[in-house]
Formats: sequence, C-alpha cells, structure tokens
Amino acid sequence: MNKCQSTKMFFLSIVISGTILIQMIAYLIALLSGTNLNFNIIEVCQNTLKMIGLTSLQYAVDILVLSTVLFSLWKIGTQIIHTIRLKAKLHQYENKKLSEEYNYRYGTGKEDFIVISYPVPVAITIGFISPKIVLSTALVAVLSEEELEAVIFHEMYHKKSHDPLKLFLLSISAAILPYIPILKWFNENYRIIQEIMADENAIEKQQSAIHIGSALLKMLKVGKLDSKSFAYASFAESSVNYRIEYLLNPLQSNQIKIPLVMAMWSLIVFSLICIIFI
Repeated sequence: MNKCQSTKMFFLSIVISGTILIQMIAYLIALLSGTNLNFNIIEVCQNTLKMIGLTSLQYAVDILVLSTVLFSLWKIGTQIIHTIRLKAKLHQYENKKLSEEYNYRYGTGKEDFIVISYPVPVAITIGFISPKIVLSTALVAVLSEEELEAVIFHEMYHKKSHDPLKLFLLSISAAILPYIPILKWFNENYRIIQEIMADENAIEKQQSAIHIGSALLKMLKVGKLDSKSFAYASFAESSVNYRIEYLLNPLQSNQIKIPLVMAMWSLIVFSLICIIFI
C-alpha cells in the first residue's frame, strides 16, 4: 500500500463520476431549455433508442438522469448541512486554553488544532479548504503523552493530504452512482490506504509502532463521535482490522487487489455510455 495507489483511486473515481454527472447535468439543461446537444452522451443515447424502436426506454433514461441529479443535489446538500452542524458543535465545546496550547506545541503558526471539552475520546480531521485537527479532553485523559503524540502525527497526515475533502467526494460519488460499483470499492480502499499511511507517518516520526498501536487499541474500547457527516477523517472509526494486522506484521504483503468481476461490470457500464457517445 502506498500513496500512489490511493492517488490513482481518487483520480479514477473523480474522472468516472465527474464524466457521468457532467453529461447528465448538461442533458437536463438542454432538456429544460429545448436545445439539442448532439455531443452529449445522454442525448445520443436517447436518439439511439429512438432509432432502434425502443422509444419507451427514453422515459427510463429521463427518470435515471433526473433521479441521479436530484439525489446528488440532495446528498451533497445534506452532507454540507451535517458538516456545518458538526463544526458548530465542535466550536461550541472548544476549550480555548488547551487549543492555544496544542497549536503552540504542534501547530504551524495557524489554528491547526481545536481541543474540545467532550466526554468521549475524539481525534478527527475536519474541513475542506483548511482542515483542522480536533482532539477531546477525554482523549488527552485516556492516552499517555507518547500515544497522544502518535495520534496527532496520524491526524497531521490526514490534514496534509486534505483527506476530509477527498473522502467527502469519494463518498458522494459512491452513494449517487451505485450502478458503478467500483466507486464504492475505491471509496472503501482509499480509506484503508490513507489510514495505514497515516499510521506509518506516526511510526516514522516516533521511530516506533508501539504508541500508535496502543492508542488504537485504547480507542477501540471507548465510544465514538456521533455524526452523519462524510467530511472528516477519524482516528479509530475505519480500517481497524487492516491497521492492526499491518502493525503486527508490517513486512507482510498487504497489496490491495481490484475485484475483477466488479471492475469488469463497472467498465462495461461506463464503456457502453462512451461507445454510444463516440
């Protein structure tokens, strides 16, 4: 597992979902405005159905396009609302004194850290443009100094990689285009790779895997932040089994293999659209 793999997954996911959504939105605009877009793959699909006598399927295509676009808008809108509410909740519980202390100790001169007075151990990175690392007072109380430092190094990797934004885009793509199943696989495995890479960052900084491993085990025994938002990267909410296995045996090959059946089905669906367009 390496950064190159996760970059390819993110790029392919955005290209696939972006191509389909842009065409669907262009088709709807043309439909509402009464213009004819012969270069649009959905428009070409409609014309092809007419030519072969399957006029009734036009309406199925219209329904698919309309439902996908509306669902996309609804999903993006609700996720933005959930994220805004989560950020407001976090700021409501902020401990200004501890926030200043951790920004001074680990920050880069900006407000990189927010420490909240919260009864559940929390370690997340949140924010699209300027991600913030959020830690809770319960986390500080539960972990030793070395374990807390390992968690901070882990989250600093997510911040540097802008993972909250990337995870948001991947999750939205997988949710609104379920007939392209490889998008869901990209979303799940991007998370796995990034979590392991974040653990590796902590191990590299501390020259030991002991503290990140013990911090992860402690976090598994406690509760987690209650949120419906896609737009954050959490220390102990995903890829736990892979991470424990990697920490126990880092020399073992953990190469992620693309499922052939899922990849072929996704390729067929995407290729059919492109072939009609050409």
